[in-house]
Amino acid sequence: MPITPAPIRIGYALSLTGPVADNSKSARLAHEIWREDINRRGGLLGRPVELICYDDGADASRVPGIYRRLLDDDRVDLVIGGYGTNTILPAMPAIMERQRFFVGLMGLGVNHALLYPNYFAMIPTGPDPNAALTEGFFALAAEQKPKPATVALVSADAEFSRNPVLGAKANSEKYGFRIVHEATYPLTTDDFTPVIDAVAATDCDLLFLCSYLADSIGLVRTVHGHRFRPKMVGGAMIGPQNTAVKTTLGPLLNGFVNYEYWVPIPKRMLPGVQEMLNTYQARAGEAGVDLLGHYMAPLAYAQMQVVTQAVEATGGFDDSSLAAYTRAATFHTVMGDIKFGAKGEWAEPRVLQVQFQGISGHDVSQFRNGSRQIVVSPPGFASGDLRFPYAAALAFA
Repeated sequence: MPITPAPIRIGYALSLTGPVADNSKSARLAHEIWREDINRRGGLLGRPVELICYDDGADASRVPGIYRRLLDDDRVDLVIGGYGTNTILPAMPAIMERQRFFVGLMGLGVNHALLYPNYFAMIPTGPDPNAALTEGFFALAAEQKPKPATVALVSADAEFSRNPVLGAKANSEKYGFRIVHEATYPLTTDDFTPVIDAVAATDCDLLFLCSYLADSIGLVRTVHGHRFRPKMVGGAMIGPQNTAVKTTLGPLLNGFVNYEYWVPIPKRMLPGVQEMLNTYQARAGEAGVDLLGHYMAPLAYAQMQVVTQAVEATGGFDDSSLAAYTRAATFHTVMGDIKFGAKGEWAEPRVLQVQFQGISGHDVSQFRNGSRQIVVSPPGFASGDLRFPYAAALAFA
């Protein structure tokens, strides 16, 4: 009988419980689909692949121990980064100490101060991630006539929101908006009326929001039901990309402008992405994850494609060789061709700004294509026009 080669073991942490569990579970399914695909092809370097994933419970203090366990006890061949700044950043000391090759998923500006040369970010925010995530929102506002003048910044009091708020401040200055209000709220907040009351008292033109999944729902409901109507609202909300959030809020989302990384429009239907999403969507219901997977699945799958191509090109698992190759190579993924630049970020940003338009009811089918999430920036990817101001956008709902 032929001897089955020992499996390649890839380890990581994900927040499979806690406030970002829906997104993390979506990434987990995409990773499993990649594992099945690579094993069907004969594995990595002729060896089957196993994934070892531990739940960090969205508790950053648990992350260092998980990575030490993966490296010391499980003795994995490779480690990858989990989802988001709150999981990736606390892993970095252990990764840096051992000089491991490390590809993280959607952490924003994780390596900005650390400057670790073996880190790579699977996020389309480019070499200046703080600014790139939020620039489209402010650039769009600056094009409107008459041009808005003032902005309020409201964010969750959490690690993930600090970098987007820094970017929002920089873009406010760049595009000539005066910040008239800045506030944070605890992630435990369940009544956002006082938060929006305080914003309304400033009569600001723009309302920039940086929120998590559950608080995004609360903020959208409160803004929609409030007497105050900013001229534009949204920006850096984690949540409206998630199918469950979309279907929960339905038409309340109309008029909001927010970032996206991938939308099912013709210009983003890149080789392999529809096939991967077909597999994902066929299994999503039974797996209890985001039914469409548009936000997490393409990037999570592309994360593993980068690892695959680096391992196959270098012929092994030497961390320094993998990192050196990744710094120089162009990777072909379901997110398109990716080249990494300064600090391990993508060399070129590809952040989209969408406006929710024409949502009617709460049925998931209306979100399967890009007809309800209109790409309004950047111009090269635009699929429609911005409806401005927010109050006027609601009239089209």
